[in-house]
Parts: sequence; structure tokens; C-alpha cells
Amino acid sequence: MTTKQYKSVWEALGEDPATAENLKIRAALMRKLVGYITASGMTQSEAAKRLGVTQPRISDLTRGKVDLFSIDSLVNMLGAAGLHVDIRVKRAS
Repeated sequence: MTTKQYKSVWEALGEDPATAENLKIRAALMRKLVGYITASGMTQSEAAKRLGVTQPRISDLTRGKVDLFSIDSLVNMLGAAGLHVDIRVKRAS
């Protein structure tokens, strides 16, 4: 039996390098949003109101359900939180 090794969990989960990169970006944006919510001390209902989504959506966010969020929706939520997204592109290693 042959065991395949991956460089990261995102590579293992993604069907191809582009999908893996997309998952990695969404997870990073989600971590920032969860950090913002936690640091602010808001309830999920308060966070939902502030970010323009429903409370169940915040629950999905805090549970790390990456597959339920697009990069676009996460950027919109970050904007609603008053946070700025800074993008850096570099050659893959």
C-alpha cells in the first residue's frame, strides 16, 4: 500500500492546487473574523447584526465550516466589521 504525503492539510483537502489555495485563504479570513468577534466580546447575535448576517451564519463561522463560505462573503463581513483585507501574492514554494 502506498501512502501519499501532502505539504499541508489544505493540499490534502483540495482536489487541486487552486482549490487548496482557496480553502487556505477562506480559513485565514474566517480566523480573523472569529478573532474579531471574540476580542470584541460580542454575542453571536450581536456579531450577526454588526456583520449583516444571521446568527446561524456566525455559528457556522465559529465552528470553522469553511465549505459554507466564499471568499467574497468573508471579505464583505470583514468590511462590515471595519477591517481591511491586505493581499500579498508570492510564488509558490
